[in-house]
Order: sequence, then C-alpha cells, then structure tokens
Amino acid sequence: QVLTIGHGEIMSADVVDVRKGAIGNPGELKGSFLGQQRIIGGIRINNRFGIYGDMQQAPAHPLYPDGLPIGRKDAVHTGPATILCTVDAEGMKEYDIEIVEVNRQSRPAQRSMVVKVVDPELLEKTGGIVQGMSGSPILQDGRIIGAVTHVFVNDPTMGYGLYVEWMPEVCAKQ
Repeated sequence: QVLTIGHGEIMSADVVDVRKGAIGNPGELKGSFLGQQRIIGGIRINNRFGIYGDMQQAPAHPLYPDGLPIGRKDAVHTGPATILCTVDAEGMKEYDIEIVEVNRQSRPAQRSMVVKVVDPELLEKTGGIVQGMSGSPILQDGRIIGAVTHVFVNDPTMGYGLYVEWMPEVCAKQ
C-alpha cells in the first residue's frame, strides 16, 4: 500500500540492522537517519512505481563513478544479472542474481521481471530480497535495466523488478 504524503525530504541513512527473510516472513533492513542528519533532496512523487524526487547534487557512486547506460526493456533477457544494495556498514556492493522471467509490457507495470538472488553472501546476510531493498538497481550486460520492487513472501530469494525505461514515463505523468 502506498503511503500518502504531501511532501518529504531525501536524507542519507545508515543500515543498522537486518532481519533476515524466511518463507512467510520477508525480512527487512532497518535504517537510521540519526548519523549524519543530512538532507540531500526532496520528494516530488510517491506512487505505486516508487518514490521520485530531486537531489541537491548528484551523489558520488562508489562502484560506478561515471554512471551506467540505460538498458532498454526489449534488451532485457533471462539469465545472469546483478543488483546494487547496501545491507550493512560495509556500504554498497554488487550482488549476483538471475532474471528468471521477463514480462513484455506495452505500458508501465510494477512487475516487469522476476529476479532470484543467487549470491551466497547476500543470501547469508538477508535471506534474499528484504523490505528496504526496493529501488535497488538491477544491472545486466553493463547497463541499468530496472529496480527491485517486491519480494515474494513465499520465497524471499525471489522478487519483482520494474524496467528502468518506465521510470521517466511515470514521472512525466505526475
């Protein structure tokens, strides 16, 4: 369910705890805004496709300082991929996943693809996809192709992703 808000701020946060996911219990990342208490932008849109806003400046990316090209939805395929996420004090890391299903869509929809976490380190830390990982970028073939949207409650190693191509379209309609 989408939380209705009139406005909000984007703040830096620290992951302080992980409740590991299990069958019937999706788990979660617990964050704290108390560390730096630094506002880095504002929220413009909060809808079923995610939270969108404007940042005061582009953040430095620890893994891809020059950014990544966008992969079109038609090029997304089943097979190896990765996600970028922060699940502990070690910071952002890239973890292995598999895209197990690709849904060819003609209009924005939340469930563009089904992903499965296969990275042993991420599985050990979180059990797979947990609440708080929504928005984690999905990469394939050197391109950003989407973002994590949901975890499967009956199998926390799996979840849904949204095509990155839908994101500007969703923002333009708001």
